[in-house]
Amino acid sequence: MSQGVYFRQLLSGRDFAVGDPVASQMVNFCYVIGDPVSREALVVDPAYDPQGLLDALAADDMTLSGVLVTHHHPDHVGGDIFGHSLAGIAELLALAPVPVHVNRNEAEWVRRTTGVSSNDLTSHEHDDVVTVGEVPVRLLHTPGHTPGSQCFLVDGKLIAGDTLFLQGCGRTDFPGGDPEAIYHSLQALAKLSDDPIVHPGHLYSEKPQAPMSEVRRTNMVYRPNSAEQFLSMFG
Repeated sequence: MSQGVYFRQLLSGRDFAVGDPVASQMVNFCYVIGDPVSREALVVDPAYDPQGLLDALAADDMTLSGVLVTHHHPDHVGGDIFGHSLAGIAELLALAPVPVHVNRNEAEWVRRTTGVSSNDLTSHEHDDVVTVGEVPVRLLHTPGHTPGSQCFLVDGKLIAGDTLFLQGCGRTDFPGGDPEAIYHSLQALAKLSDDPIVHPGHLYSEKPQAPMSEVRRTNMVYRPNSAEQFLSMFG
């Protein structure tokens, strides 16, 4: 708990989806954000093990009230990847019908990847706010890894999905990727006030989170001084 916010960072293959070889290899983070008074919670990117995530909430006497999606890739929302069929939001909705919050540029991608209905998805614009109980979560559109990638800012924490890792950033060579767009998204995140703690979408570094000031100082994606330099290095 931090200032009245329930927050958990869960690692696939360790904290949920235990024994799943794909989950263990992909080292995805799933996040849970909640209001300890209302006992409501949002889950971010619930792939691999929806029932296990619901069980984790129940163990803390929390109830799922919604889903936040960073982007449409199957290791975050479920679907087919590398010859594997991953559980995700479709299976979660069968267990607990709740709103699924996506960026409007990502809605069709999420629908195609997961097979959920467009009626299951609530589309948002940049800087919309979703509340869970009395806790506000700010939605930041950060295109580049995918057209509708979004990050979430809550209680001094930045859930960065695959836009920004502690070392490196999301790939832009998948369908819908855009290296120039991700450069501008990374710059916008670096300018966020109050030095939020970056919580990435995967454990690709020794530490699971770090202040933005440290990420800016140590992450190679912040070395270029212009979009042209960034594209020459990472484009």
